[in-house]
Amino acid sequence: MRRKIGKTGKRTAVCAVSAALLFSSMNLDILAADVNGLPSAGIDFFLSSNATSVKSLKEDEGEVKSSSEKKESDGLSESEEDADAKATATMSPTATPSPTEEPEKEPEEDIVIEETMMASTTKSVNQIERKLEAKREEKGFKSLVIADVNDYVNVRSMPSEEGEILGKLYDESVGEFISEKDGWYEITSGSVTGYVKAEYCVTGDDAVDLAKKVGTRIATVTTTTLKVREEPGMDAVVLGLVPIEDQLLVTEELDGWVKVDIEEGFGYVSTDYVTLSTEFVKAESKAEEEARLAKEAAERRAAQAAAAKASRKSSSSSGSAPAPVIPSGGGSELGAAVANYACQFVGNPYVWGGTSLTNGADCSGFVMSVYNNFGVSLPHSSAADRNVGSSVGGLENAQPGDIVCYSGHVGIYIGDGQIVHASTAKTGIIISNASYRSVLSVRRIF
Repeated sequence: MRRKIGKTGKRTAVCAVSAALLFSSMNLDILAADVNGLPSAGIDFFLSSNATSVKSLKEDEGEVKSSSEKKESDGLSESEEDADAKATATMSPTATPSPTEEPEKEPEEDIVIEETMMASTTKSVNQIERKLEAKREEKGFKSLVIADVNDYVNVRSMPSEEGEILGKLYDESVGEFISEKDGWYEITSGSVTGYVKAEYCVTGDDAVDLAKKVGTRIATVTTTTLKVREEPGMDAVVLGLVPIEDQLLVTEELDGWVKVDIEEGFGYVSTDYVTLSTEFVKAESKAEEEARLAKEAAERRAAQAAAAKASRKSSSSSGSAPAPVIPSGGGSELGAAVANYACQFVGNPYVWGGTSLTNGADCSGFVMSVYNNFGVSLPHSSAADRNVGSSVGGLENAQPGDIVCYSGHVGIYIGDGQIVHASTAKTGIIISNASYRSVLSVRRIF
């Protein structure tokens, strides 16, 4: 249904758009002035009231789109389709004009003007929102403290080398600025709050460019099912589908699109259906470091024992291809049991949204169903799996049964540098090298 705009309405709309753009431009100037000060504690990611007015304008524009236009988008949810159908079914019939009244006809040139105005308004609003977001991000980066050293800088209990060492801020790791005193920055990072020597870190304007290089850019899906396309455009071929709240690794940012990494390969998603954020490596506390070093030493001993055992077994075998070896020396017995159980479903199909280990599951549905067999309830979401259990640091610390999280994907570590996972509709459930893609997190349940 098209909203009719007369000459007076067009003039009003143009004035409203112009005013919105003017106030938004003023808002950008205000934000630009705000970020020129000294770093402040925390990161401010809030919109101003002027930006809210622009959002309202965009919502008003969206009301005139037809339901068919909505269904061509990359992020239409089932609830939106139902809402469109309901609105159409309950719409009141158009009033019949009286015999003495001639219904006003909308000339073709007016329709063209209206559509041009709306397209121009949408483009302008989107550009303004992107500029506002860039300013907010830059302001946030200025309040970071980033280690710029060969190895690490100590985090101390007081602004002096006499202070107790509370932890380490490794090279390119990040903390949030609290204050500055006598050549020291007070920061908070991870579970550590203390002081680092300023000469080994950067903050303020110097931190902005460095933060963009050392941070991991993440796109979080905000629509029920998001289409990932082979090229940045609504007419491009769909490469794969991603569910709501999934988190994708961003490798490139374009105007209105971002390039992301999914199981099917690299593709593009519209920024209308994701929120962008940046993740950083944080400081490691003294207690966390001691626990990590002790664990790594134990794992090295276990790996050596497992390798010796596997070598003896290989030399005595008949030469037939054995099943994947699950080293008994590394990790818990329960974790190894999870890995062994998961491997028996190799060859079964991949099904989008599925949770059946025999009839088909997607990546998170596979992990969820495997762990459900051991009495553990996990979410049906690869993004949510990044927060279950406890972190083991990285792939080098992985043990059988651990959950390995990737951009928009998840699998189960089975030992010997391998994972078992529900890969794609083409491959089904398979075993792959765990390092075949960039690992975002490794989580331990047992």
